[in-house]
Amino acid sequence: MSAFHRPQQMSLGPLETEILELLWNFETATVKTIHDRILSDPQRELAYTSVTTVLQRLAQKGWVQRQKVGRSFQWRACLSRTQAQALRAEEHLQQFLGVSNPDVVAAFADRLDQASVAQLDELAQRLKAARAQRVEG
Repeated sequence: MSAFHRPQQMSLGPLETEILELLWNFETATVKTIHDRILSDPQRELAYTSVTTVLQRLAQKGWVQRQKVGRSFQWRACLSRTQAQALRAEEHLQQFLGVSNPDVVAAFADRLDQASVAQLDELAQRLKAARAQRVEG
């Protein structure tokens, strides 16, 4: 599927997710900018070094990268929020498709309401159209 960057590790902890969301909002940010934003909530406590550690961990996982600008580093996400949502959806779909127990699949199908069935039908049509476009192009 991916025509865009794919992180080496998809799973993120709560603080990693929060910091990634902040980067998407800022587009680029320094550790200080992120730290200040988190501490703007008077109920929060978080060390400056913790933000640095989390950003480094996100970089190791392939979610963010840094660039030296002047005397500080600017951090940015390696993929957009929309791209990340698409990758997570793909991952969930692959997990669902990996279920080989017919009873589990039947239980899932029984729980679908009419709106969900309509959404799945629409998704199937979009997938067919995208596949046809790829074959033609």
